[in-house]
Amino acid sequence: MTEEVSIPEEYSDLFESRSFAFVSTLLPDGAPHVTPTWVDRENDHVLVNTVLDNRKDRNVQHDPRVALAVVDPENPYRYLSVRGEVIERRTDGAREHLDRLAERYTGEPRYPGPSGQQRVVHVVRPDHVTGQAPPRRSE
Repeated sequence: MTEEVSIPEEYSDLFESRSFAFVSTLLPDGAPHVTPTWVDRENDHVLVNTVLDNRKDRNVQHDPRVALAVVDPENPYRYLSVRGEVIERRTDGAREHLDRLAERYTGEPRYPGPSGQQRVVHVVRPDHVTGQAPPRRSE
């Protein structure tokens, strides 16, 4: 089993802002599938909320390995890269989680998309974490 690693504290703000994550899952033939998505954090786990049984969800059911990069919206050269596994798929509370994300990303109290969609939260255990935080340029 791979040892779980911690997300460095200097990147915690990326999970509190409107930072997008580019999430890569593996298609059944092994090819990568990448999508931009909202992202969240629970302790050292990364949370990705998606539509139940969509391509991303089917991919992690087939192969739980994922990679993602969370990009600082204020400085796209600053990012956190995570490789790991989806260790849990949560449907309970997934809609409420999506509404909390909508508040952060859109300022709206509810997700503005279709309300009838069933949602799932992928809980990602980081196995490898790297970051890039270039120094700010002087003006």
